Amino acid sequence: MTAFDVGLAGAGCRLEFGDGDSLALPVARWCGDAGGADEVLLDACRGATVDLGCGPGRLVAALAARGVTVLGVDRSALAVALTRARGGAALRRDVLGRLPGAGRWRHVLLADGNIGIGGDPVALLRRARRLLHRHGTALVEVEPPGRGVWRGAARVDGGDWFAWARVDASAVAAVGERAGLPLCRLAERDGRWFAELSRS
Repeated sequence: MTAFDVGLAGAGCRLEFGDGDSLALPVARWCGDAGGADEVLLDACRGATVDLGCGPGRLVAALAARGVTVLGVDRSALAVALTRARGGAALRRDVLGRLPGAGRWRHVLLADGNIGIGGDPVALLRRARRLLHRHGTALVEVEPPGRGVWRGAARVDGGDWFAWARVDASAVAAVGERAGLPLCRLAERDGRWFAELSRS
């Protein structure tokens, strides 16, 4: 069981940060079908895509329905089971561990705040860069401008603390540069912000 399983199962919950801030996790969006602002990410995926921290698999299923080769990766057994139940391919793995297709993926997805995984966004994007084809891109959902970069501990509904990070739209270019993935596009839709970072 992972910290996010309560949300993956559809229950409302909050992500609490070590600085005292918190936010409601978008459980309904996770568990529903892809749509709305998700289209920014989906339309950008024009080749083989790996979704790191895929959760219940809404993006994996939507890309598969479009005929895109796609693989979801998540540490949660529940997330992998839910993704497969939608008809998507998924592996239960640590996103920082060994994954198939390294160096051959056209796109890496880090949606729903998953740039926070591991608490070090530069290291995570360097990992994404190693997974990408030489002309590939990382598609990253970030927070609205105003917070910059925050690194620390987080927990879900009073559970165990784990390393996490937050990156906003004003800071993602500098983070990407440090990881060797310069920013090539920044977009906002329906209050959500998305960055595309290019390996080439």
